[in-house]
Amino acid sequence: MPEFDLLIVGGGPGGYVAAIRAAQRGLSVGVVEKERPGGVCLNWGCIPTKAMLRSAEVFQMVSAAAEFGIHADDVRLDFATVCQRKDGIVKGLTDGVAGLLRANGVTLIEGHARFVGATEVQVHSVGSSPIYSGGPRYAAAPTEPIRRVDAKDVIIATGSVPARLPIPGADLPGVITSDGAFGLTEVPRRLVVIGGSAVGAEWASLFATFGSEVTIVELQDRLVPLEDKEIGAALGRSFAKRGITVLTGSTVESITGQDALRVTVGGPRARELDADVVLMGVGRRPNTAELGLDAAGVATDERGFIPVDDQLRTGVEHVYAIGDVTGRALLAHVASHQGLTAADVIAGHQAHIDYTVIPAATFTHPEIASVGRTEDMARAEGLEVISAKFPFAALGRSRTFGDTEGFVKIIAGRRHREVLGVHIIGPSASDLIAEGALAITLEATLDELADTIHAHPTFGEIGMEAALTGLGLPVHIAPHQR
Repeated sequence: MPEFDLLIVGGGPGGYVAAIRAAQRGLSVGVVEKERPGGVCLNWGCIPTKAMLRSAEVFQMVSAAAEFGIHADDVRLDFATVCQRKDGIVKGLTDGVAGLLRANGVTLIEGHARFVGATEVQVHSVGSSPIYSGGPRYAAAPTEPIRRVDAKDVIIATGSVPARLPIPGADLPGVITSDGAFGLTEVPRRLVVIGGSAVGAEWASLFATFGSEVTIVELQDRLVPLEDKEIGAALGRSFAKRGITVLTGSTVESITGQDALRVTVGGPRARELDADVVLMGVGRRPNTAELGLDAAGVATDERGFIPVDDQLRTGVEHVYAIGDVTGRALLAHVASHQGLTAADVIAGHQAHIDYTVIPAATFTHPEIASVGRTEDMARAEGLEVISAKFPFAALGRSRTFGDTEGFVKIIAGRRHREVLGVHIIGPSASDLIAEGALAITLEATLDELADTIHAHPTFGEIGMEAALTGLGLPVHIAPHQR
């Protein structure tokens, strides 16, 4: 008889959420995890970066306190304390996840899982607990197996790891990924960031605030190229004002040097850059190495991701996959929803996941958030659209808050005025996007957004103001400002 009803390989935001839901459904559940619970999100991604970005935000705010009538003397950065605060937050949350698993009767098994059959794994020891060292994320390679575990059903939830480009010199000391950035003990004086998407842009924003001389090299014609074109252009202008050099349409051809690095940039703005640290922020790849997927019969696509259906089933009976390894949308909140869906399906409930409405957020300064279609996407589908914008500068709350940069842009169908997409750059964008996601889910229209009374003065009322603009009835901006 199998040891568990369900075995989950990986305890990140997909795996631990699936474990809790399955346990709530009455299943016996085991989770194999070789790091601290919480996965990349809690240990190496969402939470630690946002903790450090919050420190940067406070530093920026205090440095400008005189504008608010507050005089703060001797404002200085203590980077070691920034990192200590981040580590404390990470530990508190990962300990909390471990506590939630225990409270729900989930068995947490420490080690690296390697499949020996479709629903059976060997668990290997990986040595002592990992620390933020900037080097390998695990203290030791997997050793001989310490136990064998089988289950009726298995979920693969091993996430992803930072990708590296095959650039000559990419293995030099001082060339790091987002994982390695946590091992920095001081703020680099000169930082080159390869990649201007969410990961690269966030690190660039963070270290620029802390005083680094930052250059971003991006292959596409704008920053955050997956976002609406106007959002990427606005972020580029904002970064330029902050002194961040942005080289779009460019590539890094090589990296040379030892103590000081020399980065050769190719493209229309070819040049050589001196750097103390080079950070690769060029995306992620599935974390499936050493899992023994062949032994399970689980196939991957040409990129290494595991194809699944809308119930997270792989091509092997009783084997499911969730999160980044599926390649659908490499976001923690998507992994969690996939985990809930897979657990419900395994427990015998009729469930499936719908990827129609997926919000995304980038925690640069200014923040970016989006959901639904961009304007270019909608027009490429042959849709006639209304593009409605409202600037934060015309919002009372933004004025009082002292942050007036950016705008909200709503894409709506011209005939029925249904909301198709919402794109935000500006203060609290990551919180404001929830209304946009709900609007698309409920098939709301510009009229319904405009007719909904929003509290004043708040950032939230900017959605109502943008909807009014789209209807041709703006109150707080002049006709020539639309």
